[in-house]
Amino acid sequence: MTAAVFDPYAPVAPTSRFLYGLNPLSKLAGPAPAMLALLFVRDLATPLAFLALSYALLLIGARFSGRLAALLFLVIPAGVVLVGCGFAVWVDATQVEQTAEVLRIGDWVLYAGALEVGFATALRLSAIVSLALVGGLTTTGPDLVRASVQQLRLPYRIGYTALAAYRFVPRFGHELEVIRAAHRVRGHHGGRGPLSRVARAWGYVVPLLAGAIRHAERVALAMDARAFGAHPTRTERYLVPFRPRDAVFIVLFWAASGAVLWYLFPWQPG
Repeated sequence: MTAAVFDPYAPVAPTSRFLYGLNPLSKLAGPAPAMLALLFVRDLATPLAFLALSYALLLIGARFSGRLAALLFLVIPAGVVLVGCGFAVWVDATQVEQTAEVLRIGDWVLYAGALEVGFATALRLSAIVSLALVGGLTTTGPDLVRASVQQLRLPYRIGYTALAAYRFVPRFGHELEVIRAAHRVRGHHGGRGPLSRVARAWGYVVPLLAGAIRHAERVALAMDARAFGAHPTRTERYLVPFRPRDAVFIVLFWAASGAVLWYLFPWQPG
């Protein structure tokens, strides 16, 4: 019986959700102008409109899961409230004292203008994050590297070296779990309390560093065996093409972003 082999560099399995079938570069180029424009707006309506646009794209084009639901309906709203209230407290009261009072504690007053400034900032940040999630939640690191090498002509020496470094992160996590299990089997629990936790963590450093060096040597030998860097180009095993639907997605996203900015025009005086 042949065991299944997991290839971390293989493409993502096909799905009916359209965002996964787009080129990673199109999911970066589409929201980029809107994200740049959001840095310069100061109203509430514009970031709310882009929040709605990004939420619609994620709910329609990405796999709906508990993680996505928690992120969209719990984490981001909670972040808006916390950041908005935090920025409202730090707003200079002399700049908004002509607006209505919302809360007074002794000599300190919270004005409606301060809340508007704080929540405008929070919504702007959350809209930028949500637009970044359109590509971030539906793109893998290997596909982004492949697309950068194939379409942007990024030197493969840089792209695939970065990808090899990126693959170190899950490897470290796996080796850390192995080291912890080995320590538990040998009874090196170190007691309880915060100091014992620090001691246990310090005991993981040397074996984790040794495992990292061994893994780096194996990766370097494997790359040398494949003549990595010997030629200016390499044959790609997996292609990430830029199709007409990618161009359509970019044009439609730019058109929607332009329509929002033209209709709301957040830079108008007053």
